[in-house]
Amino acid sequence: MDRRRLLSGAWAYSLGAAAAAADAQPVSTASSTAQAPGDRPGGRKVLRVAFPAPETGFDPVQINSDLYSSTLIAQILEAPLSYDYLAQPARLVPQTAEALPAVSADGRVFTLRIRAGIHFADDPAFKGRRRELTAADYVYSLKRYYDPQYNSSDLYLLATLKLPGLDALRERAIQTRQPFDYDTEVEGLRALDRYTLRITLGVPDPRFVYNLAAPHFSGAVAREVVEFYGRDEVSAHPVGTGAFRLKSWTRASRIVLERSPFFRGQTYAGTPADEPLQRELAADLAGQALPRVDEVVVDIVEEDQPRWLSFMQGDYAWLAVPGPMAGLAVPHGQLAPYLAKRGFRLQRQLQPDMGMSYFNMEHPLVGGYTPDKVALRRAIGLGFDGAAYIRHVLGGQAIPAQSSLSPHTSGYDPAYKSEMSDHDPARARALLDLYGWVDRDGDGWREQPDGRPLTLVMASMGSQRDRLTSEVWKRSMDRIGLRMVFEVSTWPELLKKTRTGTLMMWGFAWSAASPDGGFFLSIGYGPNASESNDARFALAAFDRLFDAQQRLPDGPQRLAAMAQARDLMVAYMPYKVHGHRIVNDLVQPGTRGYWRHPFMRDTWRFVDVSPTHARGTA
Repeated sequence: MDRRRLLSGAWAYSLGAAAAAADAQPVSTASSTAQAPGDRPGGRKVLRVAFPAPETGFDPVQINSDLYSSTLIAQILEAPLSYDYLAQPARLVPQTAEALPAVSADGRVFTLRIRAGIHFADDPAFKGRRRELTAADYVYSLKRYYDPQYNSSDLYLLATLKLPGLDALRERAIQTRQPFDYDTEVEGLRALDRYTLRITLGVPDPRFVYNLAAPHFSGAVAREVVEFYGRDEVSAHPVGTGAFRLKSWTRASRIVLERSPFFRGQTYAGTPADEPLQRELAADLAGQALPRVDEVVVDIVEEDQPRWLSFMQGDYAWLAVPGPMAGLAVPHGQLAPYLAKRGFRLQRQLQPDMGMSYFNMEHPLVGGYTPDKVALRRAIGLGFDGAAYIRHVLGGQAIPAQSSLSPHTSGYDPAYKSEMSDHDPARARALLDLYGWVDRDGDGWREQPDGRPLTLVMASMGSQRDRLTSEVWKRSMDRIGLRMVFEVSTWPELLKKTRTGTLMMWGFAWSAASPDGGFFLSIGYGPNASESNDARFALAAFDRLFDAQQRLPDGPQRLAAMAQARDLMVAYMPYKVHGHRIVNDLVQPGTRGYWRHPFMRDTWRFVDVSPTHARGTA
């Protein structure tokens, strides 16, 4: 999954039938290389998009599951698998692999063959040699998560699966304070020959294969590149086998990608689509050489209004309508007539994500498992005006959340109802009174049960959206007599503080990177503290249920375990989950082939823009 600042994201992947449809493939490798930029009929094509939050870098092991960096990396690096772009429900297909992996009967061994003749983009690290992609590159790329020098926040995705030999290599590097040993062969990750990759898990995970479709996690990185640039600089020098390569980067301002002349070339050959939009897109994409544009320019525009105005001036190919503009652009969920007359198109989708605020369960004020601490968190949750948040901050474009489980993923039940979505200040005040969180000195603010001052500290960023969110929180807590103040900082700094457990409360969102809902439970799994478990929730009963659902195959038994784990998270409330977004994408008249895939990040190669829409190069 990927963190998205509100957003990664989130990620955790699964597959029920790992070997099914092994011959299905939405893109076919062309025999010739892609045309060089500038040589295309009709002129140079530049795709322009806007991000509402800055990237953190281009090195998969160092980006902290950040959605925006993950999306950029996915255009450059390639995972062995991908998704059929237009298939619904989502379907895995080979990418650099020849076929979907062969999976052992016990769900522990995954073997796949990497296609010969795929090459990395040229780079000084290769010293003039043309560098072919091999199975060893995937072994190296996954081993990097175990290297202590990176302290990767995504190590848990592999560590919980106990790949034989990897933990020992990591522990040896830590104990000896020597560089991580990449050369020792281990059972967990092996290149059987130049093109055959075998991954062996210590415990079964029927859905592990989804990890192999995430370029921001399992994308191939060449060892020469990492060693040439070093840990601190490699994040600025991504070198992959994908459709694009990095041309220039102005941190937190502008990223420019260009069509890679070393890309093997692809021709779209997706499966037939059933939905009207997918049929229209499939007809437009049929037989098209990929990628369809020569350059991609990404601007970081954090404030909603400038991003919206730039889009209306034609600067960006599509835009997710900001919450404050939703009433103007999509009243009652319909495209506004003035936009329809200008030729804009609307794509409206409920997202596989969830926005939340977490309580640091190790914090002496809001953390803890005793009845009084649970009552405090429940009261805060009941006091928060979720309807006002969805209305004023998200422009009404979300549905209330009942748990951390997300739409379009396994375990989500649209009929489930819990206290999570309730707004009941009277009940909140009664809970606080019952457990001794009362105003003892008559100043209008409640104190702790032992009489000490009580101040909630919510972390925030400085954007207009964050200020609106803070206003909702402040008004909500004022109504129940809880003093709240705000610690304002940047997205990267708050991520660092989250990992070290130094924040009391903060809010953002997670976006699914696969159809498996297990990730949305992993944010409560004790061993994932400082990684996906931002709340540092640690409850043995929950951990046992999480372990059970992770090992079970898809089916009623797994769903029952997921439901029990979900209920424990609701009861203890380490997270106050607010809602699941409805994204309204406005698409420019000159943009073709775009749609927001629920899990796939490497989608820009399918998009085309008219030369008249492209407003020049960076």
